Amino acid sequence: MIAKSSENELIAQCVEAISSTGFAQKIVNYIAHLVPFDCAVILGCRANKHPIYLYDSIATRRELLFQRYLTNSFINDPFYIELSKKGHEGVYRLVDITASKDLAAYTQYQQQFYNETGWVDELSISVRIDEHRWIVIYLGLLENKQRFSAIQKNKLTAHFNLIKALCRQHWGSQLLLLGPLNSSATGQLIERGLATFASEQLTPRERQIAMLLVQGCDSNDIATQLNITLGTVKNHRKRIYAQLKVSSLSEFFQLFLNHLITSQ
Repeated sequence: MIAKSSENELIAQCVEAISSTGFAQKIVNYIAHLVPFDCAVILGCRANKHPIYLYDSIATRRELLFQRYLTNSFINDPFYIELSKKGHEGVYRLVDITASKDLAAYTQYQQQFYNETGWVDELSISVRIDEHRWIVIYLGLLENKQRFSAIQKNKLTAHFNLIKALCRQHWGSQLLLLGPLNSSATGQLIERGLATFASEQLTPRERQIAMLLVQGCDSNDIATQLNITLGTVKNHRKRIYAQLKVSSLSEFFQLFLNHLITSQ
């Protein structure tokens, strides 16, 4: 009865936190009650766009998440590849994803990301919140002898519909926007980071557009959000790239994330 009451309380906390900045931490707390893990990352995903950072509980070397994974390494992430190809919801262990994959490609990714971060095993919970957007919750283990078991996967699968419902209620009706960089930060941290990023090169309107760009919004999204024409957005983007001496969204994205992680 005690465990049941504790679980119910954690679920209640998730419900109460819906639409607030504290929801990600509450859903992670609930998942930790079901299955033990060392660290968690929550990303928002859309087809052919950079993942959007929503939450992490990484204690060390978390700069790799921003400077490596979110910039370009995600393209080779076996979980991301599986999601892009099949788009299936559910709970997946690393061993399930990589069993039928190109081992050479996976080994390269492992050397570039897992070995540097210390992660030794990984599990993902993939939730489709609408036709084009996903929430992916990554759970990581750091101890060499630890692996996620089939029993743990099955336990999360048994609770998947509840996790999915909570995620859809929180993220389903809003843009997937860049999250606070730690559990005590507020959403204003992102705005302050942007205010100091290229503050001398960009106008206030350009910084506003730049913030939406790094949060995964394309030109059409920005035009709708700011109630301006698509042509105006494209002109602003050209000037932003020129002023910052970058030639692509990936370069711009990396420039901003590097600034954000080093200015905390």
